[in-house]
Amino acid sequence: MDEQKLIQQHLANERTYLAWIRTSIALVGVGFLATTVHMTALPDAGDMGNKLAILVSIVSLFLGIMTIVGATINYYQTRKNINESRFASSHRIIAYMTTVALLLVVLVSAYLLFV
Repeated sequence: MDEQKLIQQHLANERTYLAWIRTSIALVGVGFLATTVHMTALPDAGDMGNKLAILVSIVSLFLGIMTIVGATINYYQTRKNINESRFASSHRIIAYMTTVALLLVVLVSAYLLFV
């Protein structure tokens, strides 16, 4: 394979990795946002509201960390595949992010319904 094509593929892999890192930061941000909005705008929302806000925050933090771990693993696997001129689709990370998005929508919806 042409050296230039490998460089372009590696750079694309790095851009994808950085996009996943930005996504993980956004996931953690959802948790901080949920807690901040809850504590400032709805300080007496009740026990259920407090528990849901804390749950959204903890789950968002956990999912953000897991996204960083998954993105790093995916980066190195893709790097290896590029160097070996192989292609493997990213079906696992797509399924993971679909699950993450749905979980956050459910948690935030539950929070909004019960507060």
